[in-house]
Amino acid sequence: MKIAKFTCVMVAALLVLASCGSGKGKSATTGWNLNDPKWGGFDASSATEQPTAPGLVFIEGGSFVMGHVAQDDHYKWDNIAHTVTVSSFYMDECEVSNLAYREFVYWMQRAYGEEQPEMVAAIMPDTAAWRDRLAWREGFVDYYFQSPNYNDYPVVGVSWEQAQEFCRWRTDRVNEKVLVDRGILLLDQENIGTNAFRTDVYLAGRYDGETRKGLTDLNPANGGEERQVRKSDGILYPYYRLPTEAEWEFAALGMIGNTYDERVTEHKSYPWAGQSLRSANKKYYGQFLANFKRTRGDAMGVAGNLNDGWDYTCPVKWYFPNDYGLYNMAGNVSEWCMDVFRKTVGQMRADDLDPYRGNVYLTPRLDEDNAVFVNEETGKIEYVEVAPDNNRRNYRQANNVNYLDGDRASLLENWKDSEEAAADEEAEEEGDSEFADEEEGEEVGDAPLTGEDGWTNNMYRRQTDSQKDNPTSSLVNNKVRVVKGGSWRDRAYYLQSSTRRYYDQDKSTSWIGFRCAMDRLGSRTK
Repeated sequence: MKIAKFTCVMVAALLVLASCGSGKGKSATTGWNLNDPKWGGFDASSATEQPTAPGLVFIEGGSFVMGHVAQDDHYKWDNIAHTVTVSSFYMDECEVSNLAYREFVYWMQRAYGEEQPEMVAAIMPDTAAWRDRLAWREGFVDYYFQSPNYNDYPVVGVSWEQAQEFCRWRTDRVNEKVLVDRGILLLDQENIGTNAFRTDVYLAGRYDGETRKGLTDLNPANGGEERQVRKSDGILYPYYRLPTEAEWEFAALGMIGNTYDERVTEHKSYPWAGQSLRSANKKYYGQFLANFKRTRGDAMGVAGNLNDGWDYTCPVKWYFPNDYGLYNMAGNVSEWCMDVFRKTVGQMRADDLDPYRGNVYLTPRLDEDNAVFVNEETGKIEYVEVAPDNNRRNYRQANNVNYLDGDRASLLENWKDSEEAAADEEAEEEGDSEFADEEEGEEVGDAPLTGEDGWTNNMYRRQTDSQKDNPTSSLVNNKVRVVKGGSWRDRAYYLQSSTRRYYDQDKSTSWIGFRCAMDRLGSRTK
């Protein structure tokens, strides 16, 4: 009887929820019928759960201590422990492999090889990244990316910018397949080059590919015609992207298996429990849990008794996964993150919920008819920075990479409420600001240089007239991105989930790879 009563209560609760939300039935707001052309045809999708996209693992978010909690062997103390919250998201189970990246290259070659070969050249891995002036690695230069023997090994020689292109390409191919599988688009192998399917172009209503059968337009004014898929239908996936630094570190620690009743039982240094690099499992006792360099000259152990078993990279699905089911979050290759690199001063000023530095807000460029502009030569939407808006409280300008770390907002008191700050920002746009002359000075990358005006930062050096004959620059600028996780060439220190490094976004190396992430829409649990 108790079970029967409980079941009835649950059914009643679900019916109430259904009447309050979107989907079939009546609007809880107006009482009008939903999805009914006779009642205006407001289209309310019943989709309530985001499916997991190919290759991804669900990462349930939460609060955690980000940064070093153990001794900083380099005594830099630039990664102070601080508590942040990371929202739930998705992350690749494994690092992107050579096979996956070769599929990307093949598709780009087929789509653009004849008309725009420069687009193919721009995404090719730099196989020469394997070379070392005092080591023999020509076999890797010639075969690592191309040989099927390395299909399941992580792709390297890929810059941050190339990883971004892979994410965009993957988003488009996955969403194209969704629409083909649903019978909405026709799978047309001739849709390449400027005619290739792109998610943003399709959602903007500018895709010219052949539609097999669109969705029914319930708006009575359109007479039941077909329409394309919208974001509100819940059919297309969000964009694949690189993980933020906070997301990467949170996912690496795998806190889901390390808590009891909201209490963290142990703050891990590595993606596994304990402070040892060896397995405590009786069956695998003493075996290494990651691919790294134990000491100078010991990359894999002694013949007949190899320690971690690999000298260079290993397959992307090797060793034990962490509690989220993610492989090689320590060792093998380090991985690109989205963030522009800053030291602790920037970290501590960041939001404590989903912290990230690197926001540059963009919007599609519009043509003379106020429609989204698609470049005829590339078939891509062109994006421009959003216009400055001094009436906003949450942001005022598009580029916020230097916010509270070198831009005007760092210098002016009460920035959010100051009319003087707004006037100065407007004057700067017109070239009349007191800072305008500084902008004429040389720069290294996007890094402003230190001058005598007080606009100083330990990350930057802005030139003045007296310094132009002897320019200096910081190693860190706005084109330097965070790199997380140790690699095959690193010692144990770099395998700690909190350890952070940086690398130029347009450069590549033999020890950095990447994996993709995706936003979780709606419910934070699964």
